Amino acid sequence: MSKVALFAGSFDPFTKGHKNIVDRALQSIADKVIVAIGVNYQKKYMFTLEERIETIRKIYENEPRIIVDSYEGLTTDYAKAVGADFLLRGVRSIKDFEFERDIAEVNRRLTGIETVLLFTDAELACVSSSVVRELISYNKDVKEFLP
Repeated sequence: MSKVALFAGSFDPFTKGHKNIVDRALQSIADKVIVAIGVNYQKKYMFTLEERIETIRKIYENEPRIIVDSYEGLTTDYAKAVGADFLLRGVRSIKDFEFERDIAEVNRRLTGIETVLLFTDAELACVSSSVVRELISYNKDVKEFLP
């Protein structure tokens, strides 16, 4: 039986830290990973949904075990709908760990689906998509943070 992991987020933009989490999951705990972009049409994003999906598809164009998708609503509802065995959450630092652990507990209670918390590399620990998005808004070069 194949193990399916769901890695869900806004991914605006998709960073090296995100890619590291997906790659590590494929190496150790998942046979397939669904990278799903949560859509909230009332929220402003720097990139369109189509641009974000296309970017992630290009990164994984030679990896058949990656599915790129989008969804509206709760991650937990989407996870059940796609038959995810577990959710992936990224932890950028020890300070993030407690928050992520709480999210994992809520997800488990809502769905019965466990969450796997994966730390990004120490080098990438403080670089979230929010930070990259902020730098982009000031026309800063962010290539080193992107896959």
